[in-house]
Amino acid sequence: MSLTIGDIAARLGAEAAGDLSLQVARLRQPDEAGAADLALAIDPEFAEKLKGRAVRAAVVADGADWQAMGLEAAIFSGRSRYTMAGLSRIFDRDPAPAPGIHPTAVIDPTATLGEGASVGPHAVIGAHVTLGPRARIAGQVTIGDRVTIGADAYLMPGCRIGSDVTIGDRFIGQANAVIGGDGFSFVTPQPNKVEDYMAKGSITESLDPTEYVRINSLGSVVIGDDVEVGANSVIDKGTVSDTRIGNGTKVDAQVMVGHNVQVGEKTLLCAMTGIAGSTEIGNRVVLAGGVGVADHISIGDDSIILAGSGVTNRVPPKSVMMGYPALKQEVFMNIFKAMRRLPRLAEKVTDLQNRVSKPDHKG
Repeated sequence: MSLTIGDIAARLGAEAAGDLSLQVARLRQPDEAGAADLALAIDPEFAEKLKGRAVRAAVVADGADWQAMGLEAAIFSGRSRYTMAGLSRIFDRDPAPAPGIHPTAVIDPTATLGEGASVGPHAVIGAHVTLGPRARIAGQVTIGDRVTIGADAYLMPGCRIGSDVTIGDRFIGQANAVIGGDGFSFVTPQPNKVEDYMAKGSITESLDPTEYVRINSLGSVVIGDDVEVGANSVIDKGTVSDTRIGNGTKVDAQVMVGHNVQVGEKTLLCAMTGIAGSTEIGNRVVLAGGVGVADHISIGDDSIILAGSGVTNRVPPKSVMMGYPALKQEVFMNIFKAMRRLPRLAEKVTDLQNRVSKPDHKG
């Protein structure tokens, strides 16, 4: 790949200066960049690393003195991470599936493939599937019966889509994501110890279950437009109604979304998050890494749940929560500060006890 500074700036919608015909082959950090690279030096600490290197072109902050850095050309950025998103698209070398249908793919004759769709090696597409225009299905992907997938979707190697799933446009399913597996739902013929505890607040009997009877998932999964699901993440079908993921929501790797869960639009579910069944997550919510959410509760719009928290009760809109059980951030921090003072407080209490019980004690 070789692009001119002028071409890159135009695709970013950014200002540029210097020799706009200068060509670069790849994007690199300043301390790794050479004469044929475009250095990413938007932050001042990275710009300092350009000194003494053979770098000819760099992305720098708005207003930076690029000539003093010894550069021949520069692209200007006002928001570093947003610029990085554009640069990553320009320089991406992801090996997308080759055009057309690979001869080893197995496609049911009732399936409908949109114009420009491609299917990779050993992919399996079931009966009555509809793929939108330009959908890209990589190798070893499995798509169950009666699935609908919109335009410009990209299913990476090993992605699994269960039967009756509906997915919107511009979907990305990363490697080994599983969408539309059955929910984890079982019942015992007689009341079990979990039910006993929920009803009485304690376990009064061992209540050894004779068996766990499976509840089949009759619902499916409905995913909106512009959704991405990360590697090894799982979204289960609903029991009767559908599990839903709203437009623009992004799901990180190794995330578990249980049956009947409803996730709103433009929400972020970060790695290792687990959402139990029948929970409602609002719009523009952020669940940071390792968050656990209990079943049958709701998290309001625009809320942020900080990493490692366990949500056990309803969260109002625009809340920032942390800890287990999750509390408002300021409440949790006050409790934590108090906990740090407990050893000293215990020493003082011990000293006071000694003074009371032993009047002659000298502390």
